[in-house]
Amino acid sequence: MRRNMEIGIDSFAAVLPDPKTGKPPSGEDRMADLLDEIALADRVGLDVFGVGEHHRAEFLDSAPAVILAAAAARTRTIRLASAVTVLSAADPVRVFQEFATLDLISKGRAEIVVGRGSFGEAFPLFGLEPRDYDALFAEKLDLLVKLRETSHPRWQGKFRPALTGQGVFPRPLQEQLPIWLGVGGTPESFFRAGALGLPLMVAIIGGDFQRFRPLIDLYRKGGEEGGYTPDQLKVGVHAMGFVAETSQEARDAFFPGWSHMVTTIGRERGWSAPSRQQFDATAGPGGAYLIGDPEYVAQKMLEASDVLGGVSRITFQMSSASLETAAMKRSIELLGTEVAPRVRASVNV
Repeated sequence: MRRNMEIGIDSFAAVLPDPKTGKPPSGEDRMADLLDEIALADRVGLDVFGVGEHHRAEFLDSAPAVILAAAAARTRTIRLASAVTVLSAADPVRVFQEFATLDLISKGRAEIVVGRGSFGEAFPLFGLEPRDYDALFAEKLDLLVKLRETSHPRWQGKFRPALTGQGVFPRPLQEQLPIWLGVGGTPESFFRAGALGLPLMVAIIGGDFQRFRPLIDLYRKGGEEGGYTPDQLKVGVHAMGFVAETSQEARDAFFPGWSHMVTTIGRERGWSAPSRQQFDATAGPGGAYLIGDPEYVAQKMLEASDVLGGVSRITFQMSSASLETAAMKRSIELLGTEVAPRVRASVNV
């Protein structure tokens, strides 16, 4: 039986150069477009919108809670999440306060997706040692989860001064602020999420969905050993996605920005430049990109859920097409009005 599936969008507030002029849009214009995108996603009935956290020139999302608070004033029902909060480089008390405040502003629609981040800029920026990568995250996650349980925590760790009963305010509107654990491909992270009973958000940004099944099975094993039932464990997927009237239009709109972003990041990491052929193959049957016409995308989402043993949420990373403003808005419309109804009609609740 397929699970009921939430559908949403994640954005990194990417600022990409116009391929015709070589110039990027202003930060002011890009932020205005992003808030328009979130408002549109709300109007067409999508379930969630996430904003990432990066500390790089090509992204404007270093303060996601601020962006989401601005979006909260323009939306009514869509849930507003980080995607992801780089918890290793943050103070969990401040993260909790920011998202509890967002929860009050949004009337109970805030969520936190925490992760260690796929970029390393936050560590030197905030005076942290990369060698403490794993220990920082484990300790700060422990504190963040504890902050949900009590307003006056008693806690001690290695990287942050102890809490001896100080009050942490405000408290969120929701009885328990949702915390998802965002993961890439590290087995220990999957097991940890299950052992803690936290919902899992898996970033699948290439290859195919099938290769993540053993890791998700490990998450479910961790949950079982932690005493959680299968119904208490939720799996979400963050994937590259875009929708247009035809699959060709979707791929043509998405590819230029994707190519620029992957080439820029790949140059830093020693990757070879991506080709259109590689892109089309990953957007094709069996690949992990959800890029195409509404029927094609809906079918791929359902297939991904089946392959992974049941998915509770899929969010589309659309930032690569941010320069195509009209195409972006049309993609959001199609995702809400054409893709989501197809997926929901095929799910047995």
